[in-house]
Amino acid sequence: MVMWFFGWLFRDSLQIENFHEKYVFVTGCDSGFGHLLCKKLDRKGFRVLAGCLTEKGADDLKRATGPYLKTVLLDVTSQESIQKTMEWTKKEVGDKGLWGLVNNAGRSLPMGPSEWMTVDDYHSTLKVNMIGVIAMTTTFLPLIKKARGRIVNVASVLGRVAANGGGYCISKFAVEAFSDCLRRDINHFGISVCIIEPGFFKTAVTSLDPLERELHRLWNQLSPEVKASYGDQYLEKYIKVQRLIMNAVCDSDLTKVTSCMEHALTAAYPRTRYSAGWDAKFLWLPLSYMPACVVDIGLKLVLPRPSKSV
Repeated sequence: MVMWFFGWLFRDSLQIENFHEKYVFVTGCDSGFGHLLCKKLDRKGFRVLAGCLTEKGADDLKRATGPYLKTVLLDVTSQESIQKTMEWTKKEVGDKGLWGLVNNAGRSLPMGPSEWMTVDDYHSTLKVNMIGVIAMTTTFLPLIKKARGRIVNVASVLGRVAANGGGYCISKFAVEAFSDCLRRDINHFGISVCIIEPGFFKTAVTSLDPLERELHRLWNQLSPEVKASYGDQYLEKYIKVQRLIMNAVCDSDLTKVTSCMEHALTAAYPRTRYSAGWDAKFLWLPLSYMPACVVDIGLKLVLPRPSKSV
């Protein structure tokens, strides 16, 4: 067992060569994990192609990186935008193909109790986190096959444990399933598919102000009957729980996530899954292997109780 462990450590430490010849495309680079990853890959010598949603995000990234990093405006909810970006990328990479595609773009809101959500609320999250990942991957796959490269999909610990309502957990479970299916379908082409499962980190996705605004919006669109079933104090109690959770577990060290992404792109033998963050390793991952009744009881102790629950 000891020999196996040290053998695994050695194998895990082996890296590919010639970073400067390899192109990596990253989505969601305006801020957070994507922004930091692009800066790290640029310093390492990769030819980084960064997809940003806004002009400001693209300008901020270009000011913080070297001359070899290039940005492009990309909306992963638009197939037209994705196709246009793929054609631009094809010209950039030429015959080398695309070594890495990092599907990092995502959104968490709207997020709230399932009954509070409309179908449109679900769609707004799913079309970024789920459909966007699938559309980017299938569109860019010919370029990745040419380089026998890597696909790195950012899921979440909430893709293992559905801890709250809304489209976020659903979309991240879908990313997990899509990645597993894709890995098994294309492994004979020499392509690795890696899944990043971050815990809770301080990014725009976990910002409290937008979360609270969305919870108020969802509450205000409920019928009087549904509001009455929860009680007048339920919204404020729910918000207090969210504040407690975010303040208690959110990690400010984003490099714990980007280091996993970097390993997936540079390792000779990348891992299938990466758990990023102490809460991911010691809370969410173990919890995902527990019986459903244990998870249900744990969440029931944390969340407020509706006034007319039975």
